[in-house]
Amino acid sequence: MKRFVKTAIAASMIFAFATQTYAADPASTAPADIANMSPAQKAQIEEVVHQYLLRKPEVLVEALQILQKKQYQEAEQTVKKTQADANKFAEALFHSATDPMIGNPKSKITVVEFFDYQCPHCVDMAPITAAIIKANPDVRIVFKEFPIRGPMSEQAARAALAANKQGKYYDFSHALLTINKPLTADIIFEVAKSQGLNVDQLKKDMNDSSVDQQLKANMELAQNLKLFGTPAFFIAKSDVDGNKAPINYVPGAMNQKQMQTEIDKAAKS
Repeated sequence: MKRFVKTAIAASMIFAFATQTYAADPASTAPADIANMSPAQKAQIEEVVHQYLLRKPEVLVEALQILQKKQYQEAEQTVKKTQADANKFAEALFHSATDPMIGNPKSKITVVEFFDYQCPHCVDMAPITAAIIKANPDVRIVFKEFPIRGPMSEQAARAALAANKQGKYYDFSHALLTINKPLTADIIFEVAKSQGLNVDQLKKDMNDSSVDQQLKANMELAQNLKLFGTPAFFIAKSDVDGNKAPINYVPGAMNQKQMQTEIDKAAKS
């Protein structure tokens, strides 16, 4: 599917180039704006492009390679920018009093995770973060609800933050991530009940203004950091501020060994 999409994009790039060339031809009667072309003019250009690609299919491969290189370079620059800017947002990342967390409150190292309940890689991370906490008594994990996969993701995030008001955030959140079923409202409340939550109170708290503010703050922070997906991790000494100790930014999932390496690196910094 991804290759099909990229091929379609490449074809559209060639089509756009062809229309621009055609429109720039003094002998052509095609308008400069493709949106103003007649159906006959568009069909003529499409046929030219089609025949050209049949004769030179390697052009698509070249276009795909250029597209992939551009996408990689843009992603690489975004990661570098986020890494460089992380210390500017150290307070919001590591010292927000309202963020849910698990582990030692007086930890030496803090791991901040932005995640979404419907993100497969975030689901994969759930047992890894649990194992990391078990293996590291001086580490805490701070959770940043970042629901970017639609209304059900937001509903799950709201329920988790509401569960935090009842002191059961981690148990509920971990259960949601590991339930291995598509999320629905019924599933969310069934999990809440199974974790001993007062479901009626949970439903009320899901729409509390504090939950609205928390989600808004997380979204704004993610935008400021230019996060482009989940999960996303920031790892540093717990007393980090904007002027001291580096913050390690890791976009994407890690295995336990990789996360431990990042934690050990932060401890030595």
